[in-house]
Amino acid sequence: MNEQSPIRTETAREFRPDTPAPTRRRSRVGTWLILLLLLAGAGAAGYRFYLAPKLAPKTESTADGAPARGKGARGRPGDMPQAVGVATVSTGEIPVVLSGLGTVTPLATVTIQSQISGYLTEIGFREGQTVKKGDFLAQIDPRIYEAQLAQYQGQLARDQALLQNSKLDLARFQRLSLQDSISKQNVDTQAALVKQNEGTVAIDQAQVDQQKLNIAYTRIVSPVEGRVGLRQIDQGNYVTAASTNIVVVTQLHPISVVFTLPEDDVARVMRRLRSGAKLTVTAYDRGDANVLATGTLDTVDNQIDTTTGTVKLRALFDNKDESLFPNQFVNAKLTVDTVRDTPIVPTAAILRGTPGAYVYLLDSDDKVVVRPITVGEADGTRSAVTKGVAVGDRVVVDGTDRLRDGAKVRVTEGGKGQPAAPGEPAAPGQAAPGQAAPATDAPATTSTPAAGTPPENPPQKRERRRERPAAQ
Repeated sequence: MNEQSPIRTETAREFRPDTPAPTRRRSRVGTWLILLLLLAGAGAAGYRFYLAPKLAPKTESTADGAPARGKGARGRPGDMPQAVGVATVSTGEIPVVLSGLGTVTPLATVTIQSQISGYLTEIGFREGQTVKKGDFLAQIDPRIYEAQLAQYQGQLARDQALLQNSKLDLARFQRLSLQDSISKQNVDTQAALVKQNEGTVAIDQAQVDQQKLNIAYTRIVSPVEGRVGLRQIDQGNYVTAASTNIVVVTQLHPISVVFTLPEDDVARVMRRLRSGAKLTVTAYDRGDANVLATGTLDTVDNQIDTTTGTVKLRALFDNKDESLFPNQFVNAKLTVDTVRDTPIVPTAAILRGTPGAYVYLLDSDDKVVVRPITVGEADGTRSAVTKGVAVGDRVVVDGTDRLRDGAKVRVTEGGKGQPAAPGEPAAPGQAAPGQAAPATDAPATTSTPAAGTPPENPPQKRERRRERPAAQ
């Protein structure tokens, strides 16, 4: 092969002693990586300690001059006073109410049936009509029973005549016996015949009375006052005794509600009943929102259901407006007692945690203090407190989600004063218990966003963002 060949020349170059080793090339790459990491660390440190403090937003203030909630100079949330709504502890009355599930149960529900068999010849009611006791409902054909009555009356007349004849013969035999003209055996036989005829007459009289009663049964009347339902048989059909339903009559005035209570409440209820108190029961609809009727407790069952641990109670209602319907499901609330002159706080102010039930109490320095309390009876939005607060104390009802013991707060204008009574609207500028304070008409210098909510961009910034794509 020619020594001037290019292939031979390349091969010779590969084995020159001045060619750099692979290890030297790797060390240069590692050096450059270390330098880049050092430069990146220096840039991050410079941004954190030099540029970040300059770019931090200034603290905004609200209309009353107090600093707004949000990030402070060092970016820590919660350093500023939190806006809260408060309510003043007042004194009042709290009813002790026991709730249970109940069913509207009529005092009388009668299924009208005929006591005799026969054809239904007349219907005397209109479906849904209100009837009184003794009102005519239906008529059964009485002719067959009238014919049988005439037959039994004939038998009775015949047997009465035989009885009369036997009595006359007995009187003759007794006179002859006194004259020794007839044997004593004949007298005794005639006396027995008189007794036999008297029995026959009694049987005939019973048959006559039975047929008269059957004729009375052909005219069916209402046994109670109430409302008739839908007709279950039409006129002209054959009615079988004690098996064919004609109509159902249900008593509506008065009406009862049967409801249940836990067995733990039985002693409390019985103690009040033994004292002679008339306990009020209020019936609410299925949604437990609307009052249907108000009545009184009538009686308590004589035993506890071991399967459910409850006892049944019956309450009576006048039901003049028929707001309660038979077999209707209701929520029954029994007022057992009333707690008077007790401190009352809004239920929204009561929190539960490690110390049990507690409230945030506002002191004179506009700081909140965690105060453990003992909760008594509750009535919807109000709760009685037996221990922990006094009348006149101020408790936080709104804004408790981010509070802590000793935190600085500021009271909003809508959160001052006492809570509105249940069922009454809150006064203007006053928040109802458990609700946020209403907004006031005073304009604020700067808007204060809620914690965790980014401030909305001003209109100018939004317009710039919209123009940037067009400029590019």
